[in-house]
This record gives sequence, structure tokens and C-alpha cells, in this order.
Amino acid sequence: MATYVALLNWTDQGVRNYKDTAKRAEAFASSAQKLGAKLLNIYWTVGPYDLVAVVEAPDDETATATLLQLGGVGNVRTTTLRAFGQEEMDRIIAKAG
Repeated sequence: MATYVALLNWTDQGVRNYKDTAKRAEAFASSAQKLGAKLLNIYWTVGPYDLVAVVEAPDDETATATLLQLGGVGNVRTTTLRAFGQEEMDRIIAKAG
């Protein structure tokens, strides 16, 4: 499964409802699983992003659908990065020659 790092910022709606953030994270994990993805971890952060989520998905389409569904609820906006583990990077380097 591919790994994705999602950088999240609360919308005005999301920050108004900050008390529900842990429940929303649980709901996100459940909806991700139904789409075939998995929320590996979520962190609440200080700095330019409010949260960081690490998600596994079988492909880009599943990851995109998962994060579109999350954003569609209206509490966060996402910036998503495809992340490569060491084994994947070893294969990439081998291909590059």
C-alpha cells in the first residue's frame, strides 16, 4: 500500500467546532476504511498546519477519494504528499541507475 501524508488546516467551520476534533478523526478513520484506505496516525500540530494525517491506500485514486470525502465535510482543507518508504526508495534508485 502507498503512504500519503496529508497536511490539514481547519476551516472556519472546523475551528468553531474544535471540541469535536477527536470524534471527527475517528469518523475519518472509519470512512477511510470503508473506501479501502487506512488512517495510520493523526497528529494535532502547532505551526502552519493544524493537523497531520498519515494514510495508507492501495492507489492514488483511493487516497484522493478518501481525502476528497474528508474535505467535503467542510472542517478541513488538505494538502497531500505521496511518501516513499526506504524499500520503495531503494527500488526507485535502482530504476534510476
